[in-house]
Amino acid sequence: QVQLVESGGGLVQAGGSLRLSCAASGRTFRSYAMGWFRQAPGKEREFVAAISWSGGSTYYSDSVKGRFTISRGNAKNTVYLQMNSLKPEGTAVYYCAAGSIATMTDEHYIYWGQGTQVTVSS
Repeated sequence: QVQLVESGGGLVQAGGSLRLSCAASGRTFRSYAMGWFRQAPGKEREFVAAISWSGGSTYYSDSVKGRFTISRGNAKNTVYLQMNSLKPEGTAVYYCAAGSIATMTDEHYIYWGQGTQVTVSS
């Protein structure tokens, strides 16, 4: 069992930066791939970024590539999402998830956090 708690969301102006954190409980954290997803009001949840269990492989959606960076600290049981050059369309609830493989498909993720709100003002 893995419990995930996101933090770091908030209100930021367009062009600004935020760093999201996802703290995981459980000794098996380092064996899971981790992903970040987001869901804007009235829209379906979408993939943002993913990282393999070792941290050696990362994946990004085209909409955030070059602006967001996913990383993990296995010693701290934490995964991060550094978000730079934020855009108003990035306003959403951001969720972290743990799964068996780093993938864009949310069905492969087993555990999900409660989410943290990110609001980007124009």
